[in-house]
Amino acid sequence: MMATLTVPVTTSPFGTPSRKRKVKNQIAATLIGACFLIALVPLVWLLLTVITKGWHVLQAASWWTDDQRSTSQYTVPGGGIAHALIGTLEQVAICTVIAVPVAVLTAVYLVEYGRGRFRSIVTFMVDILTGVPSIVAALFIYAVFIIGFGADFAGIWVSLALVLLMIPVVVRTTEEMLKLVPNELREASYALGVPKWKTILKVVLPTAFSGILTGIMLGIARVAGETAPLLILAQYGANTNLNPLSGNQAALPTMIFHEFPNAGNTSGGKTNPFTGAKESITNYATGRMWGTALTLILLVLVLNIVARLIARRSKVSN
Repeated sequence: MMATLTVPVTTSPFGTPSRKRKVKNQIAATLIGACFLIALVPLVWLLLTVITKGWHVLQAASWWTDDQRSTSQYTVPGGGIAHALIGTLEQVAICTVIAVPVAVLTAVYLVEYGRGRFRSIVTFMVDILTGVPSIVAALFIYAVFIIGFGADFAGIWVSLALVLLMIPVVVRTTEEMLKLVPNELREASYALGVPKWKTILKVVLPTAFSGILTGIMLGIARVAGETAPLLILAQYGANTNLNPLSGNQAALPTMIFHEFPNAGNTSGGKTNPFTGAKESITNYATGRMWGTALTLILLVLVLNIVARLIARRSKVSN
């Protein structure tokens, strides 16, 4: 008589989930949603505060065309942000022109060429730069150029300090984007006899261009709102200075810092001849401070939108 072998029936792990698992899943989803809403509250609160307090200032045409040479006092209305906007754009543009080629080439070396001890040293130095505070970068430029070479305060030194802050951000994002490019694309190019440098230039970089551009915009957003290098290396000026190589040059963060001490000040009005008390005055510094903050937010927003449009138009089709 032949024995019958009985095989135990096991439930597939991908079968119908039990009630306990459904409850756990629902609890986890609820907690994640609650954490998202909690994190969203301060962001929405901040944006609404800046918009409500600064939007009325941006509606004036003179805000975009005038500077603060005639409205340096908080009791004087009017004035604009042209001098600070020009200073910010110049300093960030110089920083970008210097930092982006260095950062992208560094990332290409780390991914495509880097081997051995020297690669480890470069990676370590990038990690060190990532954690350097902005004031340390500003003090380094101050010690080298202003104290060491006797240079005057100018916007160019701000740009050099911002370079030290922007390079590690762009290096890390570019490095990750280059690693996402499939090796099959490189091998196909090599099989056709294309040299490695041309493969990187014609295949790898265009494929990762969208991510690289996003990393560059993150780096620009990182340095556009920095204050410490501006306070140490370039003194605030109420006039428009188009020359970043000499003279005081304003920027959006330093204009906020300049207006802040007078924000909310209502003293200094005329004395009432009947009561002898000083009448309160209208403070225009508060509106200019919030308007400058909103302008800085809009500037970063516009840069990100432009970057996304460029990346969408230049995306390599598979």
